[in-house]
Amino acid sequence: MPVVRFVSEGQEAQEIQATAGDNLRFKAMESGVDMYKFIDKLMNCGGYGQCGTCVVEVVEGVDNLSPRTPVEDRKLRRKPANYRLACQALVNGSVTVRPKP
Repeated sequence: MPVVRFVSEGQEAQEIQATAGDNLRFKAMESGVDMYKFIDKLMNCGGYGQCGTCVVEVVEGVDNLSPRTPVEDRKLRRKPANYRLACQALVNGSVTVRPKP
């Protein structure tokens, strides 16, 4: 079973169990991981890839997520290749991510 590890500076890492094919944003929200900066908590698209506010940095296991979607290519064109939109990423293996990079 894949493990998703959320790391944030100044906080203890949080690990959650996932099933192959789970949506990264959904698993984070389900587990109480804070995915959004202040205003984005109110002004996000709810996981449809339209706003780009659920961006995460993949620290380890980038190959264990689904490939980038065309939506991500547009929203993250000026970001490093290891940045993903959590709402568009499907978990296929263990991965370590940093929310709100």
